[in-house]
This record gives sequence, structure tokens and C-alpha cells, in this order.
Amino acid sequence: MAALGALTVTAAAPPARADGDAGPPAAHGTSPGARAVRGAPEGADGPLLEPGAERTYTDTLAPGEHKSYRVRLDAGSDAYVSAVALPRPGATPGLRDGIDLSLRAADGTPCGPARHRSFLSEGGAYPLADHTERLAGTGGACGAAGTYRFVVARGDADGGDASPLPVELRYTTGHPAATGSPAPDPGPGGWSSQPPSAPAGPVREVAGGRGFDDAARVDGGTWRDRIRPGETRFYRVAVPAGHQLFAKAVFGSAPGPYVANGVRLGLSDAARGHVMNRTGGYGGDAAAVVLATPPAGGPGALRGGEAERGMARPGWYVLQLSLNPKAAGGRPDPVPVRLAIGTAPARKEAGADALPRVPVGRPVPLRSTGAEGDGGWLRVAGYAGVGTGTALLLGLGGWVLLARRADGRSVRGR
Repeated sequence: MAALGALTVTAAAPPARADGDAGPPAAHGTSPGARAVRGAPEGADGPLLEPGAERTYTDTLAPGEHKSYRVRLDAGSDAYVSAVALPRPGATPGLRDGIDLSLRAADGTPCGPARHRSFLSEGGAYPLADHTERLAGTGGACGAAGTYRFVVARGDADGGDASPLPVELRYTTGHPAATGSPAPDPGPGGWSSQPPSAPAGPVREVAGGRGFDDAARVDGGTWRDRIRPGETRFYRVAVPAGHQLFAKAVFGSAPGPYVANGVRLGLSDAARGHVMNRTGGYGGDAAAVVLATPPAGGPGALRGGEAERGMARPGWYVLQLSLNPKAAGGRPDPVPVRLAIGTAPARKEAGADALPRVPVGRPVPLRSTGAEGDGGWLRVAGYAGVGTGTALLLGLGGWVLLARRADGRSVRGR
């Protein structure tokens, strides 16, 4: 078994490549073939968004603007309508800038809680993504088949970048999750935050995507990439039913002033819904950001907190790494980053026995970017699982401590 330290030492930069050379940050990618639409003012009938992972729409939002779109829901499918805000790399958002999403009946009655996402990034903005949802069989004002309104609103620029904000819209549907006896609640201790042991095997090279649709496919192990200040890179990973996902990003050293929220590790589901977001300060020394999720398809999918609801289904999830444009003094040189990924059967905190597997539902589709033959779906029943059975050894605090000890072995930016 490899030592944990292998997971925390920032390595020498990988071989040069076109998207890793010095230069301005790459623009955030939009879906190929996306169709431009123009939303209507709030309360009016906007353009119709058709369902399907292969259908993507684009629009822009001015500060404080609300736009409305129509979606047709049937009564038997779960529905997810998403928006991804794609700020210009290096743009400085206002303190109250962000996006709000809501799904409403024709009379304006909300289908559920609105979703709010703020940039909350000092000196630079990264992509924001979330979705609204209507789960079949839950009743309420939006339980019946019909036409509904999806409303996207932008916050105030408040002294920040007031240029139109590009947004990417998508409407996807999925079969309701399988019913059955749910996995037991974790109890007062919550789910374990202990990551798996350091993955065995060599560190592999990867070039993260510029958006959700070209997210690089990664599995359990340690991956090496490079990222320029102001960039966000995307990676997709499969999480089997009843498993927790553990991910850790170690950003290499690059001299520069301290930047709050300088580094970020985010996670979204396949329908582009927010799961969790972790940020950390970056002052030129190696910095680690770690996340641990509840189990996919766990008992909190309907009644739990934000992260538990976000992990409602097994299937594809999308990790995002962001580096603040003020990091490394704003120089265009790429910074090396290591991304360690592992999954393990769900465990309670404090080393309790592994919990039973949860019922397997059908995951939401994610557009496939390769020739894997999976059609963008994870067939959970036949998926062997990444890191299944690995021991859970050290807590997150140990990961961060060892990352700090690795500072002296990090590659310094120029």
C-alpha cells in the first residue's frame, strides 16, 4: 500500500502542452452546438427549453436582470432545469453578484425552494452552476404535467464587472429513484470524513476540461494537471450507489501575495446541480483543499441537507478546480496541481462498520465526450466501483498537515 505522503507532495510540472503554457487564462467552455435564446421578462412567456442532455441553450444576463423560460414537464419523470453562469476569466464580480434560479407554476407558485449561488470570490469569478428540480410523485403545486416557468435572475454588480454575464441553460429528465428500504441514517456523528488511503500506482497526467461537456474522465488515483490563474478545470468521476466520494487538490507553490478564496474545489451532479464547494487561501505556498461527500443515493436524498440532496443518485459527478486570477501575483504561468480521488462504501464517523448498500436508482444522463460506449450513463449495476474496499485511515486534518509539510518539495512558479 502506498504511503499517504505520496498523495500530498506537489510534483514537478508535467511536460509542456499547448493549454499549459504561459498566457491568458482559457475562456470557460460552452457546449458545442448550443442554441442562443432570449429569455422573456419575469412573468412573461419565454422561449421553450426542450429536454435532453444533448440540448443546450445560451443567453446573457445584465446586472439585476430576471429572465423567464418555459419547460414542459410530464407527471412521471424527475425534472432538472439548470443554469451555468460563465463569467469572463479574470472578471471581478460585485459583492452581491451571482444567480438565483426558480421553477414556478403558471400562476407563479414556486415548485420548491429557489436556488441562490454567489460568486464569493475575492478578485475573480469562477463558473457558478445549479439546478431547480421537480421530483415525480411528491405532489404539490407542480406535480401535474404541464408548462412551467424557469426563472433566472442575476444579482447586483455593486461596483464589479457590469458586462452581460453569459449563462448556459439545460433541461434534463430522469426516472424516479428506485424505492425500497433506505440506508440507515448516520446518527449524531454524521458520515465519515476520513479519506481512503493514498491510491497505489503512478501519478497520471490529465488535462481538465473547460466546461461540463468536455470534463476529463478520471477514476480513483492521483492525477496531475496545470492551471493558470483565472482558470477553472473540469473532471468527471463515477460514484457507485452507497459510496462516498473523497477528493483532494494540492496546488503547487508560486510566489505571490495572500489571496482569500485563492483556490477552490467544487462538485456538481450530472444535471449540473450544486453539491458542495470548498475554498482556501493561497499565499504562494502549496495549498490543499479537501472534500468528502455523503453517500450517493443515501437516506438524506429527500430530507437531508444540501450536500445529501446533491448526492441523491449514483452516477457521474463533476469536480471543478479553480485558481483565483490574483494568485501568483497574476502572472500567466501555469501552477502545478495534484488531484487525488477515491470512493469507499459509506461509513459512519469514528470508524463504524460499513453501511448497507442503498437501492440503486437510474442516474441522470451526462453528455458523453469520449468513445467509452457508456452513452453518458453509468450502469451502476455493472460498475465495479472505484476504490471499493479501501481502508479509511487518516482524517482530513492529516491530509492538510502533510500537504503543508510538502511545501519545501513543491515546484515554485516563475
